[in-house]
Amino acid sequence: MLRVKPFLALLAGMVSIQFGAVAAKHLFPIFGAPGTTAIRLGLSAVILLPILRPWRATITRANLPMLLAYGGTLGLMNLLFYTAIQRIPLGIAVALEFTGPLTLAIALSRRRADLAWTLLAVAGLLCLLPLGEARHALNPAGILAALGAGACWAAYTVFGQRAGGVHGITTTALGILIAALVVVPIGLAHMQLANFHIALLPSMLAVAVFSSALPFPLEMIALTGLSTRIYGSLTSVEPAIGALLGLALLGEHLTPLQAIGVIVIMGASLGTAATAQPVLPAG
Repeated sequence: MLRVKPFLALLAGMVSIQFGAVAAKHLFPIFGAPGTTAIRLGLSAVILLPILRPWRATITRANLPMLLAYGGTLGLMNLLFYTAIQRIPLGIAVALEFTGPLTLAIALSRRRADLAWTLLAVAGLLCLLPLGEARHALNPAGILAALGAGACWAAYTVFGQRAGGVHGITTTALGILIAALVVVPIGLAHMQLANFHIALLPSMLAVAVFSSALPFPLEMIALTGLSTRIYGSLTSVEPAIGALLGLALLGEHLTPLQAIGVIVIMGASLGTAATAQPVLPAG
């Protein structure tokens, strides 16, 4: 059972994150993507701060810049991802976002064989990009936002590893607090507080809990119980989870070409993780 626990924790964490994204999409018509991002990060900080107690960490001038970079990229990543899923299907957004850590993994690799995975990822992107006059062409702004979220994910990985080496588990709470301080003012500037109603509070809490508060502890169980290669390989199924939940809960249908694109990018991520042992964190 001890060997199964990390696998189940990672699977539950990925499902939780995507379920949180589904809950967030229901709030977009009311608060918009910036406002919903502010709700996610603000409430997540309120939930996690008393649990992880980041005030115990010793912050110095030397490690402060990396910590600020980690929190800043975390906030921007969430903002861009919510901007993306407001405009394009969840599964496609997750697949496009995956190109960030995939590119980082390939860039850090010294193996010529990874060129094949790069070409496979490009092929998957071509299946998703709105080239030509396809009737089901994706929103270009949504695509750019998802790719931007992927770039932030790659930067977040680098900054998070370096900051985490100093502050350990409290890095998560510190990063979310910094991200909230960056994004909440932006969200408040774009949302109409008059639209808030007490009946929306359960949905708001669901976004915070399922997107951040619940998956973080589950991911820690997985990270401490799985090798980097296995962890990276397993997270490659996350676009499929997003696509399935988008279909089941949001009615988001993918065209055959779009479905192929998602599968191809998953294959590139899986292949890169299996052969190059990259660090691919969950989103």
